[in-house]
Amino acid sequence: MSKFEEIKERLKLAFDEKQAELLAEIIFKSYENLVKVGDFSELKEIVKTLAEAQKRTEERLYQLVEKMEQLAEAQKKTEERLEAFERATAENFNKVWDAINKLTERVEQLAEAQRKTEERLEAFERATAENFNKVWDAINNLTERVDQLAEAQRKTEERLNRLTERVDQLAEAQRRAEEEIRLLTEQVKNLAIGLDRANKQIGGLANTIGYILENEAIKALPKLLKRDHKLNVKGKLKRSFVLDKFGSYVEVNIFGEAFKNRTKYTIVGEAKSQLSKNDVDDFIRKKLKRLEEVFPKIFPVLVTHMISEPDVEEYAKGKGVSIFYSYEF
Repeated sequence: MSKFEEIKERLKLAFDEKQAELLAEIIFKSYENLVKVGDFSELKEIVKTLAEAQKRTEERLYQLVEKMEQLAEAQKKTEERLEAFERATAENFNKVWDAINKLTERVEQLAEAQRKTEERLEAFERATAENFNKVWDAINNLTERVDQLAEAQRKTEERLNRLTERVDQLAEAQRRAEEEIRLLTEQVKNLAIGLDRANKQIGGLANTIGYILENEAIKALPKLLKRDHKLNVKGKLKRSFVLDKFGSYVEVNIFGEAFKNRTKYTIVGEAKSQLSKNDVDDFIRKKLKRLEEVFPKIFPVLVTHMISEPDVEEYAKGKGVSIFYSYEF
């Protein structure tokens, strides 16, 4: 090994390879140039200075290494965060891409809806234009109609004015008519009072006539009953109040007992000045039906001056009622 290499190897123990090579070259050249002892001492100082500088360099290098290790750790964490970010970004990118696809589909749907809307809008515009023409024609027709109505209104007002005059005339006539009606009403009231009095008098007279007919019938019926029906009246016929099957009293105008072949009959009769079918039905409903369960055998009799219809007598006989006329007494 040459002297130069030896020096270099020894310097590498304290310096890195480049520094050791540089120092070895300086030392070797100095040695070759027969460096003096004093110069060598100066060289030693330089080497010492370089050694201290190397020491500081190493300290700084150690600090730099430590810093590099810290940076490496930070880089590792950064890479981990970057990987996590990349994974999250990939996931989010997929979501975003799906959202973009959906948004694209929605945009296409909106575009289609917009196209249809534009078509409807165009159709609406056409229809609006047509309707506007129709409305305009209708306005023109309406204007013409309003003019006609205005003319009709004017004529109506003229007729109304004439009608108002006529109504005033009618109102005056109505007032006079009401006055006449009031006077006529008073006269009618007076006539009603007189008629009521007359009815009472007629009613009293009718009752009197009815009583006279009943009185004559009560006297004449025993002989007529025996003549026409072989009935022998026991005692006298009379007016009476008799208890019916409901326990209420019923007025009987002609009442009595009669016998035929030892069979007892109850005479129940009534007198009517002019006999009708309704009178026959009333007699059956109001008298006979109420007494039919009280007396076993009832012989019904109706007495009258005359009948109101040709078939009343046959109607009564069909109901089982015998009729006698006052002219037979």
